[in-house]
Amino acid sequence: MEIRELQWFVALAESEHVTSAAERLNIAQPTLSRALARLEKRVGVPLFDRRQNRLHLNKYGEVFRAHAVRAISEIDRAEQRIATLIDPDTGTIALGFLHSYGTWLVPGLLAGYHRIAPATTFELRGSAADAVVDGVRRGRLDLGVTSPRPADDSLHWTPLRDERLVLLVPADHQLASRDRVQVAELATESFLALQPEFGLRQVADRLCEAAGFTPRIVMESTELSTLRSLVASGLGVAVVPATGDVTAHHGRTVSVPLTDPGAFRTIGVIVPAGGPRAEVVARFYDYIRSTAEHGEE
Repeated sequence: MEIRELQWFVALAESEHVTSAAERLNIAQPTLSRALARLEKRVGVPLFDRRQNRLHLNKYGEVFRAHAVRAISEIDRAEQRIATLIDPDTGTIALGFLHSYGTWLVPGLLAGYHRIAPATTFELRGSAADAVVDGVRRGRLDLGVTSPRPADDSLHWTPLRDERLVLLVPADHQLASRDRVQVAELATESFLALQPEFGLRQVADRLCEAAGFTPRIVMESTELSTLRSLVASGLGVAVVPATGDVTAHHGRTVSVPLTDPGAFRTIGVIVPAGGPRAEVVARFYDYIRSTAEHGEE
């Protein structure tokens, strides 16, 4: 049994569709089907139930997947430990983060760490908060930089710093001349927002809830840059971070500070509750925590 066939099985178990799994793995569909047939012949039972051209992981498949994931993880750890013995700073770290952190926070962290450990390489994956959390939980990511704090006992969270939030309005909006605004004043506004799985959306929704209203959201986006562009086009207002790309629509939008006590999002780093498994990840994790403006939790 080859390790790559175990990896193929785990990918197939996640998608439960041969065509999509083959595309994701960049292999031919017949190759994947033959590998599954060999695997099922070896273990002696079907691992999937076949229903209308789709696969459904059965009870035998669930057992096999749990052991396959552990086997793959052990092989990965062995390779990482050997690489660490050769050079503690050599290795690849899969780092997940919110899209908006890719314009300022993540580049700064990587530049600082590169001066310390230039041999360390990174796989960078920007995504929504829920996807970052799920990636770390499932082991697809070594660690994640995200907000807000996830409600998940299988993960350990270290707060790093607070990022102030502001109200972004079109330049001709009635609030554009204000030097500050309270969220309670925005109950009648048309809001532009990220989709619900994004951490910023979750923080903004809680701000409005604390102010006693549900925001009237007229458009949703998956990109903060798109959100800023929609505001610049006069389609509504949005709660956005004060940091990041704040000059893209200079003259067309205005950032008005929010005075509410909760008008910030806390940026933190998450790892599995047991800590990083590989030394190369542990060293980078320690470096990130050394940059924290918050105390350790």
